[in-house]
Amino acid sequence: MPAAVDELRVAALSPEIVIGDVDANLERIREAIIAAGRRDARLIVLPELATSGYVFEDRAEAEKTALTADDARWDAVREVIPADAVVVVGYAEAAGSQLFNTAAVLTRDARLADYRKSHLWGAEKLVFDVGAEAGLVVDTSFGRLGVAICYDNEFPEVPRRLALAGADVLALPVNWPLVPRPEGEHAPELIQAMASARSSRLPVVIADRWGSERGVDWTDGTAIIDEQGWIVSFRAVMGATAVLSLAAVREKSLPPHNHLFDDRRGDLY
Repeated sequence: MPAAVDELRVAALSPEIVIGDVDANLERIREAIIAAGRRDARLIVLPELATSGYVFEDRAEAEKTALTADDARWDAVREVIPADAVVVVGYAEAAGSQLFNTAAVLTRDARLADYRKSHLWGAEKLVFDVGAEAGLVVDTSFGRLGVAICYDNEFPEVPRRLALAGADVLALPVNWPLVPRPEGEHAPELIQAMASARSSRLPVVIADRWGSERGVDWTDGTAIIDEQGWIVSFRAVMGATAVLSLAAVREKSLPPHNHLFDDRRGDLY
């Protein structure tokens, strides 16, 4: 495994996603990856269920859009990934009789992991089976990559668990339905992501949906949050892009008297 890097250029992308149109969605995913590669991104994140769409009528409809991890169509996605980059993309995964809301972690030469969402939101419970892990940490060419999906990140234990496991950055594919909020405020899910990034010094790369699907309006919350919890790139037309300091992520000391993890009082809570 190559030495971890101190800086990382990342991209959060949100191509058009049409429910049920798997082949066309895969082609738009390919085009988005190519565009991010031109901007030298080494971590490229796309939305939850990007290959299939999200608002299924029932499990049977979702099964028709599902891919297996070894589906030959993944080859066309991997072949456009830059040589030194990692792509995280959401899909409906068929695994025997089970169906998961999954994020694939891909490079040009390998399939590094498949993370199956463990916290299912709303009607997802009627469609998908529950994953067995609360997020995942994967060794990559640039360092340790944390992966979670959408509602997973609303449980503070998940990003903290990944940070304690050594994650340098969190890839977060999401589908955030638009909810009412006071004028001028960020979406509540984005505020939660900012807070978790700051409390665990774990930057987050969020790829969200825009537009609407079967009457559900999306938040358009695509964003990149740095290790201090600040949004450093947000809702760019061709995707949000930023350079993150992984060296700052790995420094947990808080001069002159504190340490982000050592100060935790696990005996009290």
